[in-house]
Amino acid sequence: MGQYAIKMPDIGEGIAEVELVEWRVKEGDTVKEDQVLADVMTDKATVEIPSPVAGKVMSLGAQPGTMMAVGAELIRLEVEGAGNVKGDAPAAKKQAAAVPPDMKDNVTHENTSVPARDTSPPPKMQPPRATPAPMRAPGEKPIASPAVRNRAWELGIELQFVHGSGPAGRITHEDLDVYLASRGQPGAVGASTMLRERHGEEAIPVIGLRRKIAQKMQDAKRRIPHFSYVEEIDVTELEALRAKLNEKHGAKRGKLTLLPFIARAVVLAVEEFPQMNARFDDDAGVVTRHHAVHLGIATQTDNGLIVPVLRHAEAQDVWACAREISRLAEAARSGKAAREELSGSTITITSLGALGGIVTTPVINHPEVAIIGVNRIVERPVFDAHRNVVARQLMNLSSSFDHRVVDGMDAARFVQAIRGYLEAPALLFVEGGS
Repeated sequence: MGQYAIKMPDIGEGIAEVELVEWRVKEGDTVKEDQVLADVMTDKATVEIPSPVAGKVMSLGAQPGTMMAVGAELIRLEVEGAGNVKGDAPAAKKQAAAVPPDMKDNVTHENTSVPARDTSPPPKMQPPRATPAPMRAPGEKPIASPAVRNRAWELGIELQFVHGSGPAGRITHEDLDVYLASRGQPGAVGASTMLRERHGEEAIPVIGLRRKIAQKMQDAKRRIPHFSYVEEIDVTELEALRAKLNEKHGAKRGKLTLLPFIARAVVLAVEEFPQMNARFDDDAGVVTRHHAVHLGIATQTDNGLIVPVLRHAEAQDVWACAREISRLAEAARSGKAAREELSGSTITITSLGALGGIVTTPVINHPEVAIIGVNRIVERPVFDAHRNVVARQLMNLSSSFDHRVVDGMDAARFVQAIRGYLEAPALLFVEGGS
């Protein structure tokens, strides 16, 4: 038997180091050739690292959250034959896992493969085991002696929640002791035991995608002087049109959400305000205005916020936009989005859907200069042109801009242009928008 050291491969794009996000195997596991060993993260995407050989896991090279250089030893396997490590020992000496300096305080014995042994002598008395609360019918009176009831009242215990171990479920003093040991110390006299102080804390390492999101948000807020502009939009006519289009074409072309219409409105508005469809290289002091509209679509996933890119939105109608947005969102949520689908956006739309709130202050997707935030639709009474009160569907757009290169007046006019298209939705289907 020999040892086979698998090193961190060169993923390409000039990447010198990656973050180890998750192990797919543990020490002692038997792995097959091409089986995924670990997930690592670059600046752009999560990458699976497969095993080039079959073998048994001897040691892992690092803890999740560690930044590993290309060429560093990722994992060591015991394999048939000589392996690729010279001077193999009968068994590999277990190496201590590398831990990032800023995470040492967060690593506990739960993170290690072999828990620490407890060599202290056993206690003389084991604490009573927690007893589940009794299942009493509503209104059923617990059985207990006057002395037990008096003591329970003094301790602030509700007998309804105490298990009785005596005949016919009678609650004894011992049952009160078990309840106290399992539910915590009593509070003030007469206080409900449901109101108890909670203690302890949990350290959650910020690693993987969450670390990348944190770094990107921090960098964006640190480098970009944001300002936000909020405008209320009447989407009553747009919602009526959307419903008619879905009724007539939904079965063949697919259902339309509000997002494709907003995407189309943004595409038309940036034709009038090209300074919004731009990226600012603040190191070089250059603003690049793009003719193509590559829309970032901020998408919430189980792992955090990801921004896949709808490329050349200017060349797609609302149904094509809807299909591509749906495909990108699914790819992002399943972790299958390609690297090129997660970079290169020129302006971003972000929406929390039904949870969109009244007003938000979205963070710009650096190095872009504008982001359009979509809030939820609410129905409110509004005065019409004849001073009659009518019900209208209203929605706020909360947008943020880079004040270094976008003036407040231009930002306001840009959002007003978007508003014009959404409040007169027929313009979305006219060549040139007007």
